[in-house]
Amino acid sequence: MAGIELDRRDGVLTITLSRPERLNAVDGALTEEMLDVLNGLMRDPSTRVVVLTGAGRGFCSGMDLQGGDPAGASGEGRVQRLYRGIARGGEVTARLREIPQPVIAALHGPVAGMGVSWALACDLRVADPTTRFVVPFVDLGLSAGDCGLSWLLPRLVGPAKAAEVCYRAQRLDAARADALGLVTEIAPEGGDLAAAQALADELLGRSPYGLSRTKELLNASLDVPGLRRQLMAETAVQTLAFFSEDLAEGMAAALEKRRPEFKNR
Repeated sequence: MAGIELDRRDGVLTITLSRPERLNAVDGALTEEMLDVLNGLMRDPSTRVVVLTGAGRGFCSGMDLQGGDPAGASGEGRVQRLYRGIARGGEVTARLREIPQPVIAALHGPVAGMGVSWALACDLRVADPTTRFVVPFVDLGLSAGDCGLSWLLPRLVGPAKAAEVCYRAQRLDAARADALGLVTEIAPEGGDLAAAQALADELLGRSPYGLSRTKELLNASLDVPGLRRQLMAETAVQTLAFFSEDLAEGMAAALEKRRPEFKNR
């Protein structure tokens, strides 16, 4: 693929945004490649965990407004092209939340614009000290409501902190992002990918059913109108778990004082 690189090993898929000469700026081709891969993951039980990173000096510098058609379509007017490009970028954000696999972002260098939304859509984020979250929208005359940012950020840091970051067009270094709760851990410089893959290996030892259903419930809790609706969803998922092979293996391993060996499925 031209815009991304894929590396599959032992149940982990590493997706690398691969336009390093443009700091991995997102064009139409990259977006469509991402959507193809993410759509495939919706029905890929052999992939248990996903790692998302960027090649070269940064994770992602946002939408590529100088590199041609952001929507990957021709024959449309400028408004239509921009609308399509932003909408398709937002579809990647949604798909990162919707795929059943936990997604770990390995972050370094600039994480800007659409790249912020994609990073925040991941379930966990590992950053190295060079990481800079850049939210410049209001300084450019744009809205900070970009590809899901206005939905994701308040849920991660709270509405007041989200407003401060967006209104003041703040740049967050790794330490500040960690203090706000945006980062799972800070790796040594240049070690974000290795740390993310180590975390992926840790998750491979967990129950596939447990991880995927927990992600589903955590996502549902962000929209559910009340505790009782969430309790109904949890009860259904937990009841089904009692009939799963994962529970049988987990209980046997606990009794035998060994690590469980869950099947890939």
